[in-house]
Amino acid sequence: MPDWTGILELDAERRQGKTVTKNLYFQGAFKIMRPVYHNRSNHPSYYVLNPGGGYLDGDTYRMKVTLGEKAQLTLTTQSATKIYKTPKTHAYQEAEFYLEEDSYLEYLPDPLIAYKDARYLQRNIVHLAKGATFLYSDVLTPGWSPDREDFSYDSLRLINEFYMEGELISYDHIKLNPGEQHMRGIGFMEGYTHLGSFIVISDKVETGLIDQIYEMIQQESEDVKVGISELAVSGFTIRVLANSTQVIERIITKSHHIISQEWFQAKPSSLRKY
Repeated sequence: MPDWTGILELDAERRQGKTVTKNLYFQGAFKIMRPVYHNRSNHPSYYVLNPGGGYLDGDTYRMKVTLGEKAQLTLTTQSATKIYKTPKTHAYQEAEFYLEEDSYLEYLPDPLIAYKDARYLQRNIVHLAKGATFLYSDVLTPGWSPDREDFSYDSLRLINEFYMEGELISYDHIKLNPGEQHMRGIGFMEGYTHLGSFIVISDKVETGLIDQIYEMIQQESEDVKVGISELAVSGFTIRVLANSTQVIERIITKSHHIISQEWFQAKPSSLRKY
């Protein structure tokens, strides 16, 4: 095993109708708060903390989350993930998620902010059993730079692999490399500075749900570009181009609210810390 900067392993299971922690281990610059049961629900939220304040040159992080049958939880972060200058080696994070039958996981971290000369590689590997549901979001934000250049980071790569019963069902790879790509051009950021994604995989996804989300997006008044794509399995991806983090977060939050209302007849609890 590499000398990881931070390690986090979390196993959760359902007991008497409530999701609880089964096993928990963390080391180094990864920590996790005790679960929060918003509004006394049986669905806990876990907040991942990075005491170091940001990712530096050569930092490596590993996370593994396992949900037992019918377990439900939300995983988020305490604050934005900040990638600082990495002159020698990129910062790296990998996460593996194992979702047993009929389990439900929301992985909704705060935005990722890449500062000048930052290089970052992230890899999420998701293993789903029959009936499992997975919701994931990310927001890529350019950090402040002395020359006020929006794309002063060196490279950002986000890889998502999804497996259903051991078979690869979806592969998503975002690569932003300002040194080699015309970032403002067609096929890249097209004049925008921020990029957001919302990925949903679940047997519960139906055409009517996607139609509701599409109608909500059509009412958005800000200058954005949004695309919705159905997956080869039951699920969809939303991609958002905008000029601010808040606009992307609003679209993702509204989409999340529609899903929660449709599936659980409830409004999801606010996860933000401000």
